[in-house]
Amino acid sequence: MIYLDTHVLVWAYAGEIDLLPPSVRAMIEENDLLISPIVLLELKYLHEIERLTVDPGVIYENLAATIGLALCDLPLMQVITEALPQTWTRDPFDRIITATAAARGAILLTKDEAIHAHYPKACWNAPAPSGKN
Repeated sequence: MIYLDTHVLVWAYAGEIDLLPPSVRAMIEENDLLISPIVLLELKYLHEIERLTVDPGVIYENLAATIGLALCDLPLMQVITEALPQTWTRDPFDRIITATAAARGAILLTKDEAIHAHYPKACWNAPAPSGKN
């Protein structure tokens, strides 16, 4: 199982797979895909400031149907407990998205260099693991 960062979700929805390295595309095809529920809130913010023209619900429903995307169901307190010591960012979205993946010890697909510097399971351009996880 792997988690997707917000920008990966947007690119997947937009069909901009050329923005994803081949290893990331392979990981998306070969693994169960999850997002933190806060990704939906970040998408809503982007929609409100008109950086996205599509409602987050449409994006999520489309990707749930096409690539099997699912929402993480970890208890909020478990995620927040994981996020509290992560003082490397003031961005609440990055902090909670990373904490959600960390709470499961899961890979997080992201291009974000700050996340890569602080979360050892952040992945962008690495060999894809084989098999469904």
